[in-house]
Amino acid sequence: MLFVEYPKCSTCRKAKQWLKDNGIDFTDRDITVQNPTGQELRQWQARSGLPLRKFFNTSGQLYKSLHLKEKLSAMSEEEQIALLASDGMMVKRPIVVAGGTVLVGFRPAEWEQALK
Repeated sequence: MLFVEYPKCSTCRKAKQWLKDNGIDFTDRDITVQNPTGQELRQWQARSGLPLRKFFNTSGQLYKSLHLKEKLSAMSEEEQIALLASDGMMVKRPIVVAGGTVLVGFRPAEWEQALK
């Protein structure tokens, strides 16, 4: 299992602790050191069943400063993936990749159902 996080993010720290508390082994990846590639993002989005917009960190400063709330719907999927792949802070986290399961964001009930 791959756990993609921003170590300074309180939600990521809670999610990481949840994994540890539940005895789930994972490989940790700092999103600021190793940003997801376009190929990874395409695969994760397909496996997650989520719309691509759910992969954007809508509460992040970068998202807000680029006014993406207004611009995202006019962008092609390829443009959105390129934007996500350009900066780890653009990507919503944490992300868990476990086989065919991809979880974006931390919702304990959803994680409980998917990972246990």
